[in-house]
Amino acid sequence: MWAAWYIWIDNPIIATGLMSFLLHEFVYFGRSIPWIIIDAIPYFRKWKLQPNKVPTAQEQWECTKMVLFSHFTIELPAIWLFHPMAENFGMNTWQVPFPSWMTMLPQIAIFFVFEDMFHYFAHQALHTGPLYKHIHKIHHKYSAPFGLAAEYAHPAEVFILGTGTIAGPILYCWYTRNLHIFTVYIWITLRLFQAIDAHSGYDFPWSLQHIIPFWSGAEHHDFHHMAFTNNFSTSFRWCDRIFGTDDKYREYRARISAQKAAMKNKSKSEREEAERNLIAEIEAEGLRAEAIAEGSMPAPKIVKVQ
Repeated sequence: MWAAWYIWIDNPIIATGLMSFLLHEFVYFGRSIPWIIIDAIPYFRKWKLQPNKVPTAQEQWECTKMVLFSHFTIELPAIWLFHPMAENFGMNTWQVPFPSWMTMLPQIAIFFVFEDMFHYFAHQALHTGPLYKHIHKIHHKYSAPFGLAAEYAHPAEVFILGTGTIAGPILYCWYTRNLHIFTVYIWITLRLFQAIDAHSGYDFPWSLQHIIPFWSGAEHHDFHHMAFTNNFSTSFRWCDRIFGTDDKYREYRARISAQKAAMKNKSKSEREEAERNLIAEIEAEGLRAEAIAEGSMPAPKIVKVQ
């Protein structure tokens, strides 16, 4: 069927471009729909990281329009040019059979690590001065993110951060001359799942970060949107831990644990009120940090005590 698709289209550039774009749209919106349904069911609020901030239908529609705009203006042209670039670097596209899982799994693991590191440094750069004010600020519109908002961003940001997703396979292919586009499709699918789930706003007992301790997940990234600072990586927690950009996050988690222990015998309403107050405090700090980043508020002076 794979080779038949290329034969039927009779133009490899159109065949790859069309299949790549349709895959992206199907996976992105297909993975977002379950989160839209979950947001509409009050039962799941117990696992929502910011339970008092549920996206409205209007917010989700506005988000969808912006996402579609980026998909058609930035991602579609890039996807369409992917085939000639990929083949120029030696990537297999129409060829069958597909590589074995033993071949694909290490390649996908490399892509995950590369993208995570690239995203960490590029994301940090987007939190500085003009890059934040004129580009990344759009993505931070929602202090409590939801699945659809994973690619809610300025077109320039979509291009910058998307480079980390596609540069890994391109560089790997250039160096090894051993990569099939089917492997890239699996990687893109997993990357979209990761991005959408990280923005879902939910932390279930079965969420992947509870199984793989170094996986970031929604609980890690939700803090970034709430507090503005910390947790710049995507899939893994390594870079944030190594470079010390998770200190406020770890302090927040410690405060949450201490608060739960201290209010163990309190009523449900009292516990919820305490949680809301803590979230409001962290968000207020985040707003100050955001104002400093975009230059509308001076950074606090550090006084050295001698």
